[in-house]
Amino acid sequence: MSAEATAESVDIAAADGTADAIFVRPASEGPHPGVLLYMDAYGIRPALEAHAARLAAGGYCVLVPNLFYRNGRSPVLEDLERLMQSEDRSALFAQLRPKIESLTPEAANADADAWLGFLRDRREVRDGPIGTVGYCMGGRFSLRMAGEFPSAVAAAASFHGAGMATDQPDSPHLAAVHAKGELYIGHADNDRGMDPQQMGRLTEALAEAHVRHTAELYVGALHGWTQTDAQVYDEAATERHWSRLLELFGRVLQP
Repeated sequence: MSAEATAESVDIAAADGTADAIFVRPASEGPHPGVLLYMDAYGIRPALEAHAARLAAGGYCVLVPNLFYRNGRSPVLEDLERLMQSEDRSALFAQLRPKIESLTPEAANADADAWLGFLRDRREVRDGPIGTVGYCMGGRFSLRMAGEFPSAVAAAASFHGAGMATDQPDSPHLAAVHAKGELYIGHADNDRGMDPQQMGRLTEALAEAHVRHTAELYVGALHGWTQTDAQVYDEAATERHWSRLLELFGRVLQP
């Protein structure tokens, strides 16, 4: 961890047990705005911890909970690094898919109450609405939370999120239309999980609901491009993601 941020491992009493998490805060005295960082399916690991540290260095108290706590503590898989680098990742997703599917909207909302409670109870966190940001799978939870907890979330971002505007009755976009905060959606290019039809459905729904939002296609950047340990990591696109995210949070959370 850099000199600009301090990290600690914490346990949180969540909806269905104890969730392990990391809490990263600026080294300078607070209070600072709170941010909830929703992990991708690969969970809490050095690449995600680096994201939290960079946000904290920007002046935010960042909570990164293990969304898969119902299935055990971090890491989400013992052999994660090797499986992530394998050419054939079918074995990886065979193990991850049940964990992902167990995170129903109802479970996510119950957990979100716990994440908010933790941030409210920390003296380092400024009173008032928080920001959320999610990656891949986490993008869905970030947008859903903005709509399910509209008074608590002032700014929400999603990067290379998939399945955010499906034709299913529990699609995240049906919750996101109730958001009162500002949303930013950074789409991956040629993302099978978030095709142009879904992109259009999401934008149209948010516009019809008068939700302030920006949607941007990162041309040439593939699903997962922000993660330094992913095969598709794209440094230039990742720096653009940081520019967009810090601008949103800076303008909304630190006026």
